[in-house]
Amino acid sequence: MDRHAQSRLKRENAIWLVTAGRDLQPQAVPVWYLWDGTSFLIYAQPGIKVRHVRENPNVELHLNSDEAGEDVVRVSGSATIPRSQPPADKERAYLRKYRSQILNLGMSVEDFAAKYRYPIRVRRLRFH
Repeated sequence: MDRHAQSRLKRENAIWLVTAGRDLQPQAVPVWYLWDGTSFLIYAQPGIKVRHVRENPNVELHLNSDEAGEDVVRVSGSATIPRSQPPADKERAYLRKYRSQILNLGMSVEDFAAKYRYPIRVRRLRFH
């Protein structure tokens, strides 16, 4: 991965998470994420993303491209829902990145952590 892609992953606010469950029907949704240089951390509400990850750990992550459809950052990996991951309100780097957006939603960081209580960790990455 080049320095430009690394920089985008550090600074951008949202990434598209593509999952598919047992039915293999893909679903793409924009999510907040934390990139630590080796893995992605996403917090999710109970629902389809969590169900898909449990049924099929293979996921794709995509940043938005530029207007010409260039400047593409696309990653495939394996997702898990780790039990040992601290909740969002205890993850300092995540709060540094998203505290103001959480507060702009009219939520406290504790409310956000309670609502988005499932951490999704994406590892074994392959950049395309």
